[in-house]
Amino acid sequence: MYILVMYETVEGHTKKLAETIAKWLEEVGLKVMLTSASQIGFCDPGEFDGAILCAPIHMAQYPQAFVDYINDWRDGLEAIPTALVTVSLGIASQFPDERAEVELFPRQLQDDTGWKANIEHNAAGALKFREYDFFKRWIMRRISEKEGGPVDTSKDHELTDWSALKEFTLKFAKTVQD
Repeated sequence: MYILVMYETVEGHTKKLAETIAKWLEEVGLKVMLTSASQIGFCDPGEFDGAILCAPIHMAQYPQAFVDYINDWRDGLEAIPTALVTVSLGIASQFPDERAEVELFPRQLQDDTGWKANIEHNAAGALKFREYDFFKRWIMRRISEKEGGPVDTSKDHELTDWSALKEFTLKFAKTVQD
């Protein structure tokens, strides 16, 4: 079985998630092609037995290269089992209404592209304080503080629930293998 793991990233954390997903799929005996939506060129999903697409939410939207790939290859994606991993700090919010907002992004993607993944997972991202410029670090710290999250700007903070992501990935692998 040959699985496409396609991602788009803004700050690098979604790439890390996609690489980890690919590793877990390989550990259960699947072959994997790992690629970025902005660098893939020709990649027909119809050549695969399944696909996991991973993308972050920034400024309330998925990256354009990710959306373009789905629009270009919707028919191929609909012909195989697919999974969507949406990465957003909002899913780690202590406020239910903010988590609910993040859970709506896949519906917005479906409205925009006409494609709906067979299964979906929302993963919390990372606060990359050490990579932010002064202004972004200040804003992200204030947002994190409001949310009851980490505020130590001397280091980065991963908020991803790796166990939940692995469980999701293995569930998808089993679906493809059955």
